[in-house]
Amino acid sequence: MRSSMKSLTAEQQLAGFIAKFTPEMAKRIRAARAKMRKRIPQAIELVYDNYNFFVIGYGPSERPSDAIFSLAAQAKGLSLCFLQGAKLPDPKRLLKGSGNVVRNIRLDDATTLDLPDVDALISVAIERAKTPMPAKGKHQLIIRSVSAKQRPRRPME
Repeated sequence: MRSSMKSLTAEQQLAGFIAKFTPEMAKRIRAARAKMRKRIPQAIELVYDNYNFFVIGYGPSERPSDAIFSLAAQAKGLSLCFLQGAKLPDPKRLLKGSGNVVRNIRLDDATTLDLPDVDALISVAIERAKTPMPAKGKHQLIIRSVSAKQRPRRPME
């Protein structure tokens, strides 16, 4: 299987990863990705199809440590993760999580990304990022890792 994955384009591999989810969740992931691509078209997308989560990271470079956001999906839902979110001002208390670094917002649908308060948090995260997002740049989609063993991407019946 791994050798056949090598012959697929990154977009084809990504489509296959998303297809593992229910049709409703796959639609939500694709819609959220489209909104993130439109919001930060110069971001490099780093994809991880890991054991627990399917993740699309967004950052200014190919270095995972530079990523500013990620979309993280599992059978139970989709979240926008602010990878440097613990230090962001959040007067409306939209960000969830209690770790030292990451915060997230659950995306019940992609329109959550259009809310003015969420858009403002995205803007502040970009402004305060450790590594600045370039004003311009060419989009790249990079498949970083695929775990052979994964939790189910669909809810257990």
